[in-house]
Amino acid sequence: MLRLYSNPASLPGYNPDLRFIDQMGLLMVWGSLLLFIDLIALVIIYERLGKMVTNTVPGRMFISLALVLSFDQVFFYLGLHLLTGVPESALYGGWIAKIAAAAFFSLMMTAYLRVVERETLPVQSRRAADVFDRLTYRHRYEKLAERVGKDALTGLQDRGQFDAKGAAMLQAASQSGLSLSLMMIDIDHFKSINDSRGHVVGDGVIRKVAETIVASKREGDELFRYGGEEFALLCPQTPPGAMALAERIRAAVADSNHPELERAVTVSIGIATFPTHARAFRELLEKADAALYRAKASGRNGVIGADA
Repeated sequence: MLRLYSNPASLPGYNPDLRFIDQMGLLMVWGSLLLFIDLIALVIIYERLGKMVTNTVPGRMFISLALVLSFDQVFFYLGLHLLTGVPESALYGGWIAKIAAAAFFSLMMTAYLRVVERETLPVQSRRAADVFDRLTYRHRYEKLAERVGKDALTGLQDRGQFDAKGAAMLQAASQSGLSLSLMMIDIDHFKSINDSRGHVVGDGVIRKVAETIVASKREGDELFRYGGEEFALLCPQTPPGAMALAERIRAAVADSNHPELERAVTVSIGIATFPTHARAFRELLEKADAALYRAKASGRNGVIGADA
C-alpha cells in the first residue's frame, strides 16, 4: 500500500524501507508457488512409494515429506539468497529443521491412523493405509461411487443403469441407422432352488449364471441384473446373429457346473430387436418380455424371438 503514496509519512526514529517490502512481497509469491508444487508432489510421491520403495505409513510419509521439504528448502533458499544474500548456513539450518519436522509429523500421523482410524480399516490393510485417503475420507467416497449403479450380489449393472443406458443406446442406434437387440434372460425353476436348497445356494446360482453370460457375450454388449433371477442383455448390431448369440448363452449356462445342486441350471431367453420389433425402448422391453414368457411356456431352456 505504501507504493500508492509518493511521500510516506516521516515518524521520529522510523525510516520506511520500500526495498525490504518489495523483497518480502517477492518472497511471499515465490513461497506460495513452491507450496502449490509441494502439495501436488507430496501426494504423487507418497502414492508412488507404495509400489517402489516401502508400503508402511511411517516410511512412505517420512520419505515423501523429506523429499518435498528438501526441494522446498533448496528453492526457497535460492530465492532468499538472490534477493537478500543470506549465507549458506541458512540453507543447512532450515533443512535440518524441516527433516526433523517431517519425522515428527510422520510419527504423529501414524499414531492417529492406528488409534483413531483403526476400526475403519480391514486388518490386512492397517499398515498400508493410504494417509491421504484416511484424512480426507476420499476412500469412502470412492467406494460409495463404485457401488452406485452396481448390483451388490453379482457386480453387474443394475436396473437403474439398464433404464438409462437402454434408452441412450436405442437413440444412438436410431441416429446411426443400426440395430439393437434386447435379450431378457430368466433362470428356470429358480424358486425351487431357493425353496429346496436355501437362499445362499440360490445366490451362488445367480452369480454363476451371471459369470457365464459375461463370458459368453460379446465385448460391446451390456449386461444388467434386471431383478431377482432375471437378466437383461443389450446387444448392438446383432441381427441376424442375435438368435445365434442367445443360443450360445443358453448352451453355456446349461453346460455350466453347479456342484451344490443335483441338476443342471438352465435359462429361458426372449429377444426383441430395434427397429424390427419396436421403435421405442419401452416397447422393445415389452416385446422381449413377451418372448421370454413364451419361451418359458414352451418348456423352458429355450430361445424365442419376438413377433414382428
